[in-house]
Amino acid sequence: MGDGDLLVPVGDSVTVRKTVAYVAERAADAPGRPTLHFVYPVSERFDTGDDHAETAEGEDLLERIEVWVEEDLSEEASAVDVRTATVGRDEYLFNPSDYADVLVDYADAHGVDTVVLDPEYNPLGMAPLLPPLERELEAAGLDVDLAPVERPTRRSPLTRAAGLGQFVLLFCSTYAFYLLVSGTLSTFDLATGAISAGVVSAILWHIATRGRVDPRRIAGRVARLAVYAPYLLWEIAKANIDIARVVLHPKLPIDPRMVEFDAAVWSELPAATLANSITLTPGTLTVDVTQRHFTVHSLTKGAREDLLDGALERAVRFVFYGRSAMRLASPAERGETADDTEGENA
Repeated sequence: MGDGDLLVPVGDSVTVRKTVAYVAERAADAPGRPTLHFVYPVSERFDTGDDHAETAEGEDLLERIEVWVEEDLSEEASAVDVRTATVGRDEYLFNPSDYADVLVDYADAHGVDTVVLDPEYNPLGMAPLLPPLERELEAAGLDVDLAPVERPTRRSPLTRAAGLGQFVLLFCSTYAFYLLVSGTLSTFDLATGAISAGVVSAILWHIATRGRVDPRRIAGRVARLAVYAPYLLWEIAKANIDIARVVLHPKLPIDPRMVEFDAAVWSELPAATLANSITLTPGTLTVDVTQRHFTVHSLTKGAREDLLDGALERAVRFVFYGRSAMRLASPAERGETADDTEGENA
């Protein structure tokens, strides 16, 4: 361990290569024999359906980083030690505090006082991680530096690269929706539906679809959605009975409050599905969703407890990530909820 030792959490960002070059240059100018610690926090999420996919991705990136450092240091490579590791495998990394805890533990174990952050580092994907992570690390007593590398200009193109799979997916879903709304399978509806779906798909397939089409994954999600639909209807029916009981009670025992929590879902469609499911369930209303942060109005204590027990959240994760995702902690178990106790007039 030395004064020039640096801890660098890495992810596959657009500036990770420049960050590695900056860290290597900084180590070359440091006195003694500094050690560069590149770590890849492995978050236990279920986006891929493969528990080992993220670990393999991290190990591949760390191998590339070792090559990059040797290339950048050239003749001075022998004067700098490089260590790489995946960390947090046994942890459920959900928010910046969780990532900070893993990094602080590693820094303490290896005697490192300084952390260098890639300005585009964001393993959470949707929610911005860097500013709160910096604060958490500094609060733990570590020196935090942001690598001074050039960041790309952010532009969000209207259209995306899309192949035949995306077109077929959009056509089939549009055609099925048309026939569902029409309510008949007459020759006229079959023909006009095909024409309408073809026109819509031709115009929107580069805009409305993203990512590679995996028929097996789509089939699995559709099957799980077929299980989720009656479950949601059952939850709606139970909530209707509970709210009717409250409304008919002479004392009208309501306890309206605003509840805030971070949902364990990691993309737009699962978040939208959860938000709409909460709203469809009487007694709760989704007021706002920012990234994964939900603000929900709850009418009664029972509705609030049911929400924070996470049954709907687990069910939505089951639809999009599979059965293994259901075992993740509920909002109440994660202890990351906030109540507005003055919500009676909300």
